[in-house]
Amino acid sequence: MPAVSAAFCCFRRTAEGAEVLLVHPGGPYFAHRDEGVWSIPKGLAEPGEELLETARREFTEEVGAPPPAGSVIELGEVRQRNGKRVVAFAAESDDPALAFVCSNDFELEWPPRSGELQRFPECDRGAWCSLAEAKRVLVEAQGELIDRLQEVLAGELR
Repeated sequence: MPAVSAAFCCFRRTAEGAEVLLVHPGGPYFAHRDEGVWSIPKGLAEPGEELLETARREFTEEVGAPPPAGSVIELGEVRQRNGKRVVAFAAESDDPALAFVCSNDFELEWPPRSGELQRFPECDRGAWCSLAEAKRVLVEAQGELIDRLQEVLAGELR
């Protein structure tokens, strides 16, 4: 059975349109990559854990601040190229202070086969991105979640 991750997509409305808060993976493998590697804050669900609670926990771990409280939008599930299932939720934030602060660290043998363990941040930066920019920089399958969010937001305007 493929792993299941839960994601929490924080969005805000600006004069130019909606934006989402994304994170860039830390560590040496992604240091010089941009397009197609960013993510909605997410992580693996613990056995028996509710997916919304996983999404909230992972957002806090990866962004360094709790996700917004209030109404939650279910964005459904996508399957990434590696087979991982991602179930996503979204909520709006009007808190101008909410932005990437810091994330948890992980250990990795680096350089490879050196026997040395180094610590790297799980996410090395975050950014508010327009929906179009998000689709350009996100892991490909997560672009569908942005499309779903855009449909919800467009429906609110009718």
